[in-house]
Parts: sequence; structure tokens; C-alpha cells
Amino acid sequence: MFNPFPSTRLPCGNRVLVFDVPKVMGILNVTPDSFSDGGRYTAVESALRHAEGMVAAGAAIIDVGGESTRPGAPSVSEAEELDRVIPVIEAITRELDVVISMDTSTPAVMREGALAGAGLINDVRSLRRPGALEAAVATDLAVCLMHMRGEPSTMQQAPAYDDVAGEVGAFLAEQIARCEAAGIARERLVLDPGYGFAKTLAHNLELFQRQSELLGFGLPLLVGVSRKSMIGAVTGRPVAERLAGGLALAALALAKGAQILRVHDVAETVDVVKMIAAVEGFRQEQN
Repeated sequence: MFNPFPSTRLPCGNRVLVFDVPKVMGILNVTPDSFSDGGRYTAVESALRHAEGMVAAGAAIIDVGGESTRPGAPSVSEAEELDRVIPVIEAITRELDVVISMDTSTPAVMREGALAGAGLINDVRSLRRPGALEAAVATDLAVCLMHMRGEPSTMQQAPAYDDVAGEVGAFLAEQIARCEAAGIARERLVLDPGYGFAKTLAHNLELFQRQSELLGFGLPLLVGVSRKSMIGAVTGRPVAERLAGGLALAALALAKGAQILRVHDVAETVDVVKMIAAVEGFRQEQN
């Protein structure tokens, strides 16, 4: 099955994502310690040039993150995250026509990022930090809710589930209800199963196999598995050699209903989307 999401639009600030075909979200880590590309794009100019390259390669969204969420990652102060993220969002807003996503759980970053031009809040903690839900409501931006237990520093310490897909679904249902009760319109929500967050390899594989069960919410699914350890665990490849495995999972994610693919390797993933769209007969219309 391809493109089963019943709605076609996601309002993102002053832009709208139209899901005529699934969209590719390019990862822009402005941190010194991210697991794959930490330290490469901490300067505003280098971050902007990388964003420019991803947009040219076909990215519809640029996801800017100033706090690493890799397993064991330390926390970052609010001031430091603001200093890392806001100048980059401002530069991208000035230079590029693209939806900007903020990979953040910090209320001040959400508020300031919205003012700087961001259109989507991508929160691995699902707005559970104090003040985050209120900040998201105030921005009126789209929000991606992700499943995770605990914190990045502790999440991989013996995670356990009786029914991983069912429990992920129940968590997301609770977060959707919480957002709607606070005044966030359902049409502004995106869901992320949270592959690699508080999950073993077996959990990730089972959840991926059952991903289409999450389509019952009628909301777009974001999948982020690019270069992650689940690929390394299966293939034995180090981070720098996980492209093939990542593209295989990208294709499977689309087949199971994903509408947004969060990736490091934009050009290659865009080709996957184009080929599947061509085979399945979807017309690519200009947004």
C-alpha cells in the first residue's frame, strides 16, 4: 500500500505541506555530539550551505536540532540550544523556500523558533517538558509527537514491552488527546513511532513490521531510521556505511504508510520516493 493517508495537507506556519507524494525531511544537526554528523554544521554559514544542498536535492523540510538525542546524550542548557538553533533558522528563512522543523523539546526554542520562521515542532518528548505544550499552542505550528520512554540519557537501559506496537499506539493516542484538549487542532499533528528510542532491536523490527497499524489515527506518519543502530545491528555496518540499509527501510516505511522520511541522505531517499511514486502511478504535482 502506498500513500494511504486520507488527508493531503499539513499547515506549517506560513507554508503548507501537500502530500501528493511523501516528503523527505533533511537532518541538520547543529550540535557537536550527534551520532552521525556532530560538529560538522555548528557554524551558521556551514549549516546554511548544507541546508541549501538538501533543498536542492529535493528536501521539503529541514529539521534543525541543537540538542543531541542519541542514546546517552547529555542535556543542553536552554541558552546554549537557543544560541545554536535560532541563528540557523533565521538564516534558512532568509535564504530558502522550505518548511523548517525544530527538533526540540525546549519551550523557549519553540517560541523563538516560530518567530524566526519555523513551521513544525518535532519533539521527541511529545511536549512533556514543563511549558512545552503551552508553548506549542502559542506558536500555532504543526507538531510531531514521538514515542519515547524516559530520557535519551537512560532510554536504552533495558526497555521492555508486552506489546510494543500496541503500547506505542496507546501512548500516541494519549498524546493526541492531550494536544487536542489544549487547543492544538488535530490537522496540525504528525506521529512518529520513535524507532531507536527506548527500544531494542527486536522491538524496532516488530514495530516496523506493524507500522501500518498506526495509520488508524488518520494522521501522517514520520519515520526516522537513517543510519541508526538497528541497521548496524542487522548488517554489521558502521554508521558511515548504512546507506543501503537505510534506503531499504525507507522503501518499507513508504509501503507501510509513512508520509515523511527523516534522513541524512536526501538525494538518495528522494530517488526512492520518485521510483515508488512512478511505479504506483502517483502524479507529482507542484505544491
